[in-house]
Amino acid sequence: MGTPEFAVAPLKALVENGYNVVAVVTMPDKPAQRGMKLQYSAVKQYALEAGIPILQPEKLKEQEFLDKLKSYNADLQIVVAFRMLPEVVWNMPPKGTFNLHASLLPQYRGAAPINWAIINGETETGVTTFFLNHNIDTGNIIMQERTPINPDDNIGTLYDRLMQIGAETVLKTVDKIANGNVTTYAQDENQQLKPAPKIFKEDCLIQWDKSAVQVHNFVRGLSPYPAAYTNLQTQKGEDLRIKVYETKPEICNIEVNPGSVNTDGKKTLKIACADGWLHLLKIQPAGKKVLTTQEFLNGTKLLNS
Repeated sequence: MGTPEFAVAPLKALVENGYNVVAVVTMPDKPAQRGMKLQYSAVKQYALEAGIPILQPEKLKEQEFLDKLKSYNADLQIVVAFRMLPEVVWNMPPKGTFNLHASLLPQYRGAAPINWAIINGETETGVTTFFLNHNIDTGNIIMQERTPINPDDNIGTLYDRLMQIGAETVLKTVDKIANGNVTTYAQDENQQLKPAPKIFKEDCLIQWDKSAVQVHNFVRGLSPYPAAYTNLQTQKGEDLRIKVYETKPEICNIEVNPGSVNTDGKKTLKIACADGWLHLLKIQPAGKKVLTTQEFLNGTKLLNS
């Protein structure tokens, strides 16, 4: 059960390692932004190629869906980046239902664990497999695998790495369950927990009153998608919204307000934070392609503020 590319890697690993995947459950097709043609989820696209039956229920409590799901007599259900399941679904197979989550639970429960781990400046993350229960991301842990978050990682590079680690961990977890030697342990609730709520467009506006490193991590945690953004002013007095993809912090004493813009008009564009400057290295003006700062400044004259 899954929807995005992140869920395809473990599905593919199961198929290629000889497991009998009897069906895939994924989201209904939805209209794409342009042309409004129906768009398949990444999981559906792979399932079609692999010849796996596909279920796309609007509601997970529909009797027709439940009857069809039950007819497959699955021993085990695996959830990767899908919706919250009702008990009647996750309690159906005799060996249970487990979920792959892209964090070291109980930290970063929620919809955007990879983003928030980078935004918060973590130096390590990983994946967790756990059996589902009534509450989201709280079930007993089966396995965890760790990986460092490198200083140059962004959401794109870390997503790709965790996707592969996740696929391997799902395989190991299924092997344990199939062999009957799985042991689990409860999540440790006696620690300060950091949440990972879904990120919306309005959450991506850069707050320049934070430290340069905090803003740098915010940019990394949203690059390349959905992308942090800010507003600049041109010499013509126009407001220009830009997405920011790559930055470099410079910690130093400054005597200007956070959000102040400094540029030489040729190669350098930096914005004041609480404790120094943040150099903008790769940006994207609204409606344009991604540019280096030098390419951007060649065609746009900004005001220093």
